[in-house]
Amino acid sequence: MAATLVLTTGASSAIGEALAKRYGHAGAHLLLLARNRERLAAVAEAIKRDGGTATVFSLDLADPDAIEETTAKIARETGTPDILVNNAGSGRWLPLTKTTAAEALSMIQVPYLAAFNLTRAFLPLMLARRNGAIACITSPASYVAWPDAAAYIAARRALAGFTDGLRSEVRGKGVTVTLVVLGMVESPYWDHNPGSRENAPVAKSWLAPVMTSDQAAAAIFSGVERRKRTVVKPAVLRAVFLLNAIAPSLVTRQLKRRAPRPRD
Repeated sequence: MAATLVLTTGASSAIGEALAKRYGHAGAHLLLLARNRERLAAVAEAIKRDGGTATVFSLDLADPDAIEETTAKIARETGTPDILVNNAGSGRWLPLTKTTAAEALSMIQVPYLAAFNLTRAFLPLMLARRNGAIACITSPASYVAWPDAAAYIAARRALAGFTDGLRSEVRGKGVTVTLVVLGMVESPYWDHNPGSRENAPVAKSWLAPVMTSDQAAAAIFSGVERRKRTVVKPAVLRAVFLLNAIAPSLVTRQLKRRAPRPRD
C-alpha cells in the first residue's frame, strides 16, 4: 500500500482497533477517533510499535459540533483522508416498550448521523481531487428484521440508506462507497449493551458463524482495497437476504427464535 491517510471511527477497541492495526501494518497513517483517549493512545502505541504511525482524536461522535471542530483540525493540520471508515456504532437490542426516547436518538446519532457529519466534512475535498474511499459498517439489520430490536434495526437501515444514496451521488466522480454488512462479531459491544445478546436470533454455526474482530477487519480492509460496492461477511448471509426478499415470512419465523437466556 502506498502512503495512505486512513480515518476510522470507533478505533479504541474491537473491529475499529483491529482495522486500525491492519492499516498501520500496511503502511498507512491512521487517524483514530473515539471517546476514550486512553484506549486510543494504547491503540496508537501498538501501531507505532509495529512500525506504523497514528494520531489520536478523542471526541463524542454524537456531538455534531465536536465533529465539525475535529474534522476542520484534521483537514487543516493533516489533510483529507484517502479512506474514511464509518465504523462506530451503538445501541441495545431491546423491545420497543423498553427502549427510551433517549436511547432511540443515540442510535440514530451513532452510527447514522456520525457517518453523515464526517462524510459531509470530507466529501467536498475528496470530490475536488477526484479520489477517495468511504466505507460504512452495518449489520444484517439493514436487510432483515427480528423481534425486540426495532430502534436498532431502524438506525442500521438509516445508515444503509445513506450509503446507497451517497454512492449514487458520487458515481463517476472518483470516490468509491462501500457498505460492509457484518454478522455477529464477538467483541466488547455485548458487554457495553446489556440485554442485546439475549435478544439476538439463534442461528446455526454453519449458517452464521460468529466472527472475531480480526476477521471482520480483514473483510473491511479487503473490500475497501478492492473498491467493492458491498461486502457481506459471512458470505452465506447473502443467501439469507435473498430468501428474505423472496419469502420474508419464512425468514421472519426463523428469526423469532432467540438465543437461550443464561441460567441464574
